[in-house]
Amino acid sequence: MRKIDKEIITKEIAEAVQTANFSISEDLLAKFNQALKDEKSILGKDVLKDLIKNAKTAESEKIPICQDTGIVVIFAEIGEEVFIEGDLLEAINFGIKIGYNEGFLRKSVVKDPFDRENTGDNTPAVIYTERVPGNKLNFKVLIKGAGSENMSKINMFNPTATKEEIIKFIIDTVKNAGANACPPYILGIGIGGTFEKAALLSKKALVSDKKKNNHVKEFEQRILKEVNKTGIGPAGLGGTVTALDIKVLTYPCHIASLPVAVNINCHASRHISITI
Repeated sequence: MRKIDKEIITKEIAEAVQTANFSISEDLLAKFNQALKDEKSILGKDVLKDLIKNAKTAESEKIPICQDTGIVVIFAEIGEEVFIEGDLLEAINFGIKIGYNEGFLRKSVVKDPFDRENTGDNTPAVIYTERVPGNKLNFKVLIKGAGSENMSKINMFNPTATKEEIIKFIIDTVKNAGANACPPYILGIGIGGTFEKAALLSKKALVSDKKKNNHVKEFEQRILKEVNKTGIGPAGLGGTVTALDIKVLTYPCHIASLPVAVNINCHASRHISITI
């Protein structure tokens, strides 16, 4: 059994939330550069150049990519051979508190959805835990802004629904979002399970690196092609690149239902994976 002190977790989370707010991944930067080549609109190209410049400036100056520094969502995979010395959730939230204060990041979490009093330290995070084989702790940290989160949708389809009907729902969701969620988008799509499972899958898809079946990959490409036909474009100013990527996760479901959730993420797609 491997013991991990809660102070180590706090330190790693504090660094992670700052890094995620200041830097985009190399993979995402490559998608930006490819989008710049693919975009047909001159204005769209100018927007993409500005987004690339913004991302590079944020990283070099250690300042937030976006003024909305989000609510922190964490998927924690806990190895079965790991013993945590201390309270895991407490350690994570304390790390967020330290990270947001040290990084001068905006605090955007309220204590109660009705009273709307700010917690003052961007906690608590939304945390999902899962036991997995091994002796390590894996965290996928997602910084989720309200602009993109507010435009996300879920729909309960009949089991007879076709892929075309599902794609139409996704396209309608993107059109409804328009410029509000800061395109070009990354779309997390959850299909199957139950009402809440589909929503969780759509959020998890945004940070997932899970290998997929060919039919799922093909479906992702179909969706991407259709989304980019909407003409919304970078920053919603028109163009041929409305989405940078589509990520689909599926799960078994009841014979009488077919839940589909779309979680929209902004162009910055702020997330980071850490292993302890």
